[in-house]
Amino acid sequence: MSAVSLGEGAAAAPAQREVLVTARGLEVHFPVRSGGPLRRATGVLRAVDGVDLDILRGETLGLVGESGCGKSTLGNALLRLVPPTGGTVTFDGIDVTALGRRQLRELRRRAGMVFQDPFASLDPRRTVAQTVSEPLEVHGLHPGRQARADRVRELLELVGLDPAVATRYPHEFSGGQRQRVGIARALAGEPDFLVCDEAIASLDVSIQAQVLNLLRRLQRRLGLTLLFVSHDLSAVRHISDRIAVMYLGRIVEVGPAEAVSAAPQMPYTRALLSAVPVPHPELERSRQRIVLRGDVPSPSRVPSGCRFRTRCPDVFAPCPDVDPALQPVGSAPGHVAACHLHGVVGTPVRRAEPEAPVDAGDPAAPRTAAPPER
Repeated sequence: MSAVSLGEGAAAAPAQREVLVTARGLEVHFPVRSGGPLRRATGVLRAVDGVDLDILRGETLGLVGESGCGKSTLGNALLRLVPPTGGTVTFDGIDVTALGRRQLRELRRRAGMVFQDPFASLDPRRTVAQTVSEPLEVHGLHPGRQARADRVRELLELVGLDPAVATRYPHEFSGGQRQRVGIARALAGEPDFLVCDEAIASLDVSIQAQVLNLLRRLQRRLGLTLLFVSHDLSAVRHISDRIAVMYLGRIVEVGPAEAVSAAPQMPYTRALLSAVPVPHPELERSRQRIVLRGDVPSPSRVPSGCRFRTRCPDVFAPCPDVDPALQPVGSAPGHVAACHLHGVVGTPVRRAEPEAPVDAGDPAAPRTAAPPER
């Protein structure tokens, strides 16, 4: 299966900035095994399936999509927390997929992770000071007990916590405070790149806004490069410079945050945006929602042609057979989408004729438009 390509120079178009992280043909496949004693492989689950992606130095790239689309797996694969089964990842010109253990430790210092569940990611038996200072000890930074204690104090102040909490344990904090501790730990190694994997998903709405604003301030103050993974498009739109939309293991649209939010070119992106609440009662009541049919197909049974066609409101003649590549769309530089709606070379495409009914239990089978609700 061929990799999705961003096209010539499409990813770096916003300002021709330096690329820090690059993925080319990235794949993460897991074997599907039978339940018998032999545990034979019966198929392949394509969590990430041929992704090309550039992340520019100093930017925040939002990665959005429904649950099960492979967002978190992609973020983990970029840091090699999950081993890729195909393709390459380069970080600042270094091939991450070819690193040995010692070189991989240096990558761990320069590239950190903020996890979804702040309670599960913190050791309940270690104090905040021990948790935040652990990366300092592992990487040999700020040697000496007093120097590390001073650095822990700086990090806690940086994320908005009182240094006096350094002697406390995770269970003594609220969810938002625990996430700040997690961010402080991720910053301890003075990284260039952070992957924030659903970092606000488990927090209350008011706390989510505080953590988002904190990440924005840290990104600007420290010159960080962020990959912000979330299913919440409103949060992604708030924090990101660019947005990448992922569906069933593939990137289906990438572009500047304003362009993707104001003029989405992929029906899937439009559906995600239509689900974002509008903070105005009259507009909220009058706006039109796009409700997708069914659930995301299983990554072990990927539909042929366009992966989104089994749920798409606009099915065209090439959709069942031709896998669309990312191509420039819209008027914003660097805005690309993978959809036959725009034609193979920008020419109109005829809508496909209705197909005969198929077995609804087969997620890979082509579907016709859903009948109107009664």
